[in-house]
Amino acid sequence: MKITFPHIGQRIIKTTVAVFLCLLIYYLLGYRGEDVPAEACITAIICMQPFVKDSGEYALNRFAGTLIGCVWGLLFLMLLPSIPWISSHIPLVYVLMAVGTMMSLYTAVLLGKNDASSLAAIVFLCIVISYPDIDEPLKQAALRVGDVFIGTTVAILVNVFRLPRKKNEDLVIFARTADLIGSRMEQLDPRAIFKLNKLYQDGAKIGLVSEHAPAFFTMQLTQVKLRVPVIVMDGAAIFDTNTNHFTWKQTIAEDGRALLEETFEAMGISYSVYTIHKHKTCIFHKGEITEPERIVYDNMKRSPYRSYLKGEILKEAEIVYYKIIDKKDRIDEIERDLHKALPERRFRIVKRDQGESPEIKSIYIYDHAAERGHAKAVLMQTLYPQMRSEDVIIKPGKRDDSTALQLLSKIEDTYEPVRFW
Repeated sequence: MKITFPHIGQRIIKTTVAVFLCLLIYYLLGYRGEDVPAEACITAIICMQPFVKDSGEYALNRFAGTLIGCVWGLLFLMLLPSIPWISSHIPLVYVLMAVGTMMSLYTAVLLGKNDASSLAAIVFLCIVISYPDIDEPLKQAALRVGDVFIGTTVAILVNVFRLPRKKNEDLVIFARTADLIGSRMEQLDPRAIFKLNKLYQDGAKIGLVSEHAPAFFTMQLTQVKLRVPVIVMDGAAIFDTNTNHFTWKQTIAEDGRALLEETFEAMGISYSVYTIHKHKTCIFHKGEITEPERIVYDNMKRSPYRSYLKGEILKEAEIVYYKIIDKKDRIDEIERDLHKALPERRFRIVKRDQGESPEIKSIYIYDHAAERGHAKAVLMQTLYPQMRSEDVIIKPGKRDDSTALQLLSKIEDTYEPVRFW
C-alpha cells in the first residue's frame, strides 16, 4: 500500500519561521534556557492565520486583545493581595484566575473584538499564572505585554511576507463550485471574487465543476473572468462562459429517452426534461405539476437565464437529463423503483436535496457516461492534452464565510507551491 503524506502548507512553514524569529530575538536580548519566555512563541502560533485580510485591522485586533488581557491581569495582581484570606488558599486563587479568563474573553466579545478574545485570555493567564510568586506586578505585566507584542508583530510580518514560489503552468486545477458557494442561490463572497480573478490573471488554469446548469454561473460568477470552460450539469456538459456555448455534452440517446418516458408513465410520475437547444438550456415539463414542483418552479422562474417551455419537446433539442421533484419519502420510493425498472449501467441516477425545503428532494437521471470524470478527461484531451490535472477540494463540514477563501488558498498553494530547492 502506497503511503502518502499531506502537503506542508504555507501556514505551517510561516508559523515555523515566526517561532524561530521569536526565539532569535530573545537570544539577541540575552535570554537563555529557562529564562526564555514562551509567550511570544505561543502568541505567534495563535496569530498565524490562513489569510491576511487587512494587515492594519489584523494588528489592531491582536493588540486590543493584548491590552484587554493586560488590564484584567493587573487588576487581578493589584486586588488579590488586599484580600489575604483568598491569597492564602490557592484553590480559591485558581477560581479567580478562571473567572479572570472568562472576563477577558467576554470583554473582547463585548468590544466587538471576537477574533482577539483567545489572545486576551492568554495574555491574562501569562500575567497571573505565577501568582503568588510575583514581586513586581506592574513590571511583570509590562514584560508579558512586551512578549505578546513581539509574538504578534513577528506573526503579522511573516504572514505578510510572500515565500518564493514557482508557478505550475502545466497544471489544470479542478475545484467544485459547492466549495466556493454554499447554495445555488447565494452569491460568491467579494473577497473570493477578487482572489479568484487574481489567480486567473496570474495564469492559473482553474476548471470549475458544478452539478448545476450554466444559469447559476451567470448569476453567481458574473464578476469572475473565467479562463477555463466550466463542467456543468454534474459532468453532463462543458460550457464556455466566454462564448456562452456548450463545447461538449453527453446527451441521452433516442432509445434511452423512450425507455425513460415509458417508465415514468407506467409509474404515474411527473417530470421535467432538461434540454439544450442553440446553446440554451430549455426545460419542459410532463404530467400534472405537483405541489413540491410548484414550490421549486416558483423559485426558479424568477431567473432570466433559463427557459421554461410548454408543449412538446423541440425535435432539434438534445436531452441532457430528466428531473423528478417530490417529497423526501416519495423520492426514496421512486429511486428504488427506478433502479428495479431500468437496466444497469445504462443511466446514472442521482438523488439530491432541492434547497427550497428540507422535505423536498430531487432525482436526476443522466446517461451513464455523463459524469465528472469523463467530462474532465474530455476537457483535458480537447484543450490541454500535454498538461496534467489535479483536484482541489475542501473536506465536508460546516460552511462559513471563510470556506471559499480556504479553497482558493489551497488552489494557490497547488498552483504556486513554496519551494526551497
